[in-house]
Amino acid sequence: MRSEGSGVTGYAESSVRVVLAAFELGGEIVTVAPLLSGHINRSWTVATDAGSRFVLQRVNETVFLEPERVMENVERVACHLAGALAAEGAREPGRRALRLVPTRARATFHRDAEGGVWRVFPFIEGTTVREHVATREEAREVGKAFGAFQRLLSTYRGPRLHETIPHFHDAARRLGALETALAADRVGRADGARAEIEAALGRRAMARILPPLQAAGAVPERIAHNDAKSSNVLLDAVTGEALCVVDLDTVMPGSLLSDFGDMVRSATSPTAEDERDLGAVGAEPALFAGLAEGYLAAAGEILTATERDLLVVAGQIITWEQAVRFLTDHLDGDRYYRIASEDHNLVRARSQLALLDSLERQADDFRAMVQGMSDG
Repeated sequence: MRSEGSGVTGYAESSVRVVLAAFELGGEIVTVAPLLSGHINRSWTVATDAGSRFVLQRVNETVFLEPERVMENVERVACHLAGALAAEGAREPGRRALRLVPTRARATFHRDAEGGVWRVFPFIEGTTVREHVATREEAREVGKAFGAFQRLLSTYRGPRLHETIPHFHDAARRLGALETALAADRVGRADGARAEIEAALGRRAMARILPPLQAAGAVPERIAHNDAKSSNVLLDAVTGEALCVVDLDTVMPGSLLSDFGDMVRSATSPTAEDERDLGAVGAEPALFAGLAEGYLAAAGEILTATERDLLVVAGQIITWEQAVRFLTDHLDGDRYYRIASEDHNLVRARSQLALLDSLERQADDFRAMVQGMSDG
C-alpha cells in the first residue's frame, strides 16, 4: 500500500481510501488527512458528506506483535466502558468512551492485503488535549479521567485481557536489562554515563517493593491503562472537563499504582522528559495535589488501603523505571526510542533522575496530602 509521494504516514491517500471502503461510515468520504499526533500507530482524520468525522488507525505490529489481541482488548474495554457509563446515567456518554466503527463484514477491524490491521473510531468533537498540565485544575481533570476510567473498569467481569506487551512494568526485568547493557557496553558509552548508572543502580531496591505485595494480594491485579499521561485524556474544549481516556492499546492486566505513578512522572513537572536544564526539573506540589485530588475523588472506594499508602512511592518507582529504560537504551545504542541526538536517551535519563530526586525530597509532604484527602 505504500507508494512514493505518500507523505508522512507512508501511505498514498488512494490506498487509505481503499481501506476506508471496508468500514460502515454512513456517507461518502470527502477528505482524508494525516493525523500527526501519537508516536506508535499511523492515523488519519476522515470526513464524510454526512457531516461525520472519524479517526482511522493502522495498528503498529512492530510494537504490538499480536494486533488481533490488541483489538480484542480494545473491543472489550470500549464496550464495558460504554455500558458502565450508560448504567450510571452519564451525560453525553458518546463523548466519554471510545467506540469502534464496524466494518461492512460486522468486524471490529479490517485486515488489508498485506496483513495490516486497521480500525476506525468516531471523532469526538469539541475536545482538546494537554501535552503538559500547567495548573492544579488541569492536573485534577487528568487525575479524574484515570480515576473514573479505573473505577468503571473495576466492574469488568469478562475474559481476562491479553497482555499485549508482556512484563511491561516488571521493574526487576528492567533492572536486569540495564545490568546486561552495562556489562556489554556495546557502543562504548558506559564511561560517559557513570553518574547516571550509579544513581539508577543505587536505587535497585525499588524493583523489590511491589512484587511481594502483589503476590500476597495486597496490591491486586487490575485493568490498567499503562500509558497514563495527560495527552491521552480528551478535555472539553470549552469547559476543560475531562471527558474520555484514549489510546487503549496498552490497556491490560496490571496495577493501579503503575497508572498513578505514570501520571506523577509525566504530569507533576512542567518540563519535558528530555529537559537539559536539570535545575528546572522538579515535581510541583500543586500539580501533585491536583492529580491526587482528582484521582481519589473519581476512583471512589476501589483502592485498597495498601494501594492508597503506596501512591507516593508509585510515582518514584515508575520514574526510576523510566530512567532505567532510557539509560539502558543509551548504553545499547538507541535501539528502542527515537532520538534527535546521540545523547538524547542519556539526557532523558538525567531528567528522570532529577525528577526522582525531587519526588523523594517531597515524599513526606506528598504523603500528608494524600492522607488528608483520604481522611476527608
